Amino acid sequence: MDFGLTEEQRMVQEMARDFAEKEIGPYVEEDEENHYYRREILSKMGKLGLLGWSIPEEYGGNGMGWMEAVTALYEIAKVHTSWRLSISGNVWGPAMTINEWGTKEQKQTYIPRLVSGDSVGSFAMTEANTGSDVASMKTLAEDKGDHWLINGSKMWISGGHTCDIGLLYAVTEKGAGAKGISCFIIDYNKTPGVTRIPILKKVGMWPAPTSELVFENAMIPKENLLGPLNKGFQICMWMLNNTRMGCATGSAALSAACLEGSVQYANERTQFGKQIGKYQMIQQQIAEMKLEDEAAKYLVYRAAWLKENKLPSQQATSMAKLYGSIAAVHAANIAMKIYGSYGYSTEYPCGRWLRDAKQFETLEGTSNIHMQIISKIELGYQPNR
Repeated sequence: MDFGLTEEQRMVQEMARDFAEKEIGPYVEEDEENHYYRREILSKMGKLGLLGWSIPEEYGGNGMGWMEAVTALYEIAKVHTSWRLSISGNVWGPAMTINEWGTKEQKQTYIPRLVSGDSVGSFAMTEANTGSDVASMKTLAEDKGDHWLINGSKMWISGGHTCDIGLLYAVTEKGAGAKGISCFIIDYNKTPGVTRIPILKKVGMWPAPTSELVFENAMIPKENLLGPLNKGFQICMWMLNNTRMGCATGSAALSAACLEGSVQYANERTQFGKQIGKYQMIQQQIAEMKLEDEAAKYLVYRAAWLKENKLPSQQATSMAKLYGSIAAVHAANIAMKIYGSYGYSTEYPCGRWLRDAKQFETLEGTSNIHMQIISKIELGYQPNR
């Protein structure tokens, strides 16, 4: 496999890097301090085509695929990892899933709004007592003839209180476990009975909105069922195999940010009359970061290449997501050491890197879950889809 970038991919890389440095970079510290989400950045992404990956051009897609997508997201997440959620929340979550499972009318209605950035997207499956065990969810969707009646709650939903359009996973057949879950498209601006509560007490990812959703006799039109009835678990797993690429790419990019920052600091900081980068222990730490950073990046490229070529990619995606988490957390820890006392100061980004790195071990499948996926596929206990 040759992961060298084509001329077109290099242009995408440069455009995304330029966008991140000019539109996101100047506000990173301000938005961190104020826990502020700049919706206008999403709209600007849409106008540049940065939300149209792997979406047909007839629905507003940019005509490019997975390799271009991860290349662009990598540059954005390297500047501020919180913004990688917008691409997953709009494109690799709702837009791609509606494109795969939706009716023509659903595609025409929702996908263009998501890829243009005119609407903010989300997907809701996690509940207070339902994380890795998706099939144990309790939120109930009852068939009332001309509509679905939704009751229950969702927790830790990225973009839950800022989004316009979302995918909602709910039980449609009690007691059936994974075979009794369905997926729905929900327009939050037109759905009474939904209370959206911001979750403000988080360790990191402060400018990325996170929410609790409470459904109390919320009514969804019958035509908003996405895909076949009771096939929501299958749809959810298909979706996660795409959105996990956002986690994998974001973690690899955060690892790279830690490495770049540490190299710069090691060449600027002097102790005992010379740059600290001249000392063997610092060199060892930089070498460790470089090895893990390159491995994480190429695992992302490999998974993207498999997806691009429509080959089984579940194991590769889990490998990229798992190892990216390891690399990001380790790199953030080492960066904190290299920066010394200044690493513990909010004057430098080390604290943000460390806070943001830890979420990759949990989001969209814990590290333990990805260990299971990788090993079960390798042992032949489950197919590599």
